[in-house]
Amino acid sequence: MAKGNDISLRQLRYFVAAADAGQFSQAAMKAHVSQSAITAAVSQLEEALGVSLFDRLPYGVALTAEGHKFAQHARHILDTLQDALIEPLFLSHAMEGVVRVGASYTVLGYFLPALLARFKRSYPKIEIDLVDMDRPSIEAAVNDGILDLGLTIISNATNLHRFDHHVLIRSRRQLWLSPQHPLMSQPIITLEDVAGHAYILATVDEGAVSTQRYWQSRGLVPTVAFQTSSMEALRGLVAHGFGVTILSDMLYRAWSLEGKKIDIRPLAADIPPMELGLIWQPNATMPAPAEAFRQFLIMACAS
Repeated sequence: MAKGNDISLRQLRYFVAAADAGQFSQAAMKAHVSQSAITAAVSQLEEALGVSLFDRLPYGVALTAEGHKFAQHARHILDTLQDALIEPLFLSHAMEGVVRVGASYTVLGYFLPALLARFKRSYPKIEIDLVDMDRPSIEAAVNDGILDLGLTIISNATNLHRFDHHVLIRSRRQLWLSPQHPLMSQPIITLEDVAGHAYILATVDEGAVSTQRYWQSRGLVPTVAFQTSSMEALRGLVAHGFGVTILSDMLYRAWSLEGKKIDIRPLAADIPPMELGLIWQPNATMPAPAEAFRQFLIMACAS
């Protein structure tokens, strides 16, 4: 069993960077260190914990089941430290009020819950009035002053110029497929390669529209075998080999509900990332609780 003094914050940062990047070389560039520093940190963590955190693959690394569990704890530790540095606690704990926020399905399910918990630890007296809405409804409500802030996939927005906005994360899109899929044997996978196989199309949060956009820009059409608004159904179909899909890393989970493995592979194509961000009324005076929430999200995601 690992002892507390066997693990450092630097090792946790390097491990999380590798988990996010899927490649030690990319993690090293983002962390501004050598690749050997990332490799050493991960090896030291694995030795201290007594488990393998990554599967080493020809195209990079992928978290093991134990790695996924440890990554959740590591992110929590690093996030808690970052939150403590954002604002003096005696100031944040005293602030009261309500923030009116609209968020779309993907934001609510895969992005916001952990950040809301972090915000409430720093601002216990601020209430978040959270409404589940689609992107056009969020834009209309922000424009009309019904909402203080909108959280949505702004890369899908068609009238973004109407708002002040801030991109919180850019989540790369990769190919999801079963470990037994024929494409797994190819060292490089192109969009043309994917076009020759059955495709599972996610329709949630305008997924069909954004997918069509980058396929059409290359003069290609996916061979759609199934369409679904259920992410769990999509994972099950991919894991059982009924097709592949291209989705963002933010949505990725390594296992279906039945416990079958889902792999990811990068694509040799300039596929745009999914951009998730904040929108608010331009030139409007934002209430102090809303401004605190806005700044918290910007700083938390920047870290």
